Amino acid sequence: MNQANPPALFIADSLGLDFLNSIAIPVDTTVEFIGDGGSLLSWLDQAHLVPKEVLEQFSATAAPGELDAVATHARAFREWFRGFVVQHMGKPLSDDAVGALDPLNRILARDEGYGQIVARQDGTSSGVATGLAFESRRRWRSSDTLLIPIARSIADLLTTENFSDVKPCQGHACTLLFVDHTRGRARRWCSMAVCGNRAKQAAHRERAGKAAASAKRRA
Repeated sequence: MNQANPPALFIADSLGLDFLNSIAIPVDTTVEFIGDGGSLLSWLDQAHLVPKEVLEQFSATAAPGELDAVATHARAFREWFRGFVVQHMGKPLSDDAVGALDPLNRILARDEGYGQIVARQDGTSSGVATGLAFESRRRWRSSDTLLIPIARSIADLLTTENFSDVKPCQGHACTLLFVDHTRGRARRWCSMAVCGNRAKQAAHRERAGKAAASAKRRA
């Protein structure tokens, strides 16, 4: 996997929206986090969507250009979903939205998930009467299956979140989206450390400018 990729952004409180944020303008310059196959593997690793050993296997065995093709598919899938989100965010999803979700359902239909009974990783029964646990697994038969966990994260967003709470950052030129889980649904920024701080600085400069202009007029 390509270790030169910048750290991905996970600020949305939803991996489905974090996928949309895999291309972003966090500070003036557009950053593409899945520009090729290597960076797609890196993003999936950082998102903890695919086991590391699976990613390493694909990195070692994929044919030339194979993973780049999957990254191209991922970017196209991302922009399709962005259109869906932009159209529907700010209001609850209705049943009619299902008709627009064929691209998502086609990817979900490829899933070969199964389960296994395993020993609990911490070696304890965690308050229950057994040291065993059910673990979900997946057969990774081709590189295209790397899109399935992304599709599952989008499905989770669609079925567990109120789209009334899906919002864009109000920062100037920022393209990031998030689910507002704050009390009173008052979140405005992707990050207080970036866009929130810049907005505060801009407001301070504006107030200082108005105060200076008022003082000049009085003089």
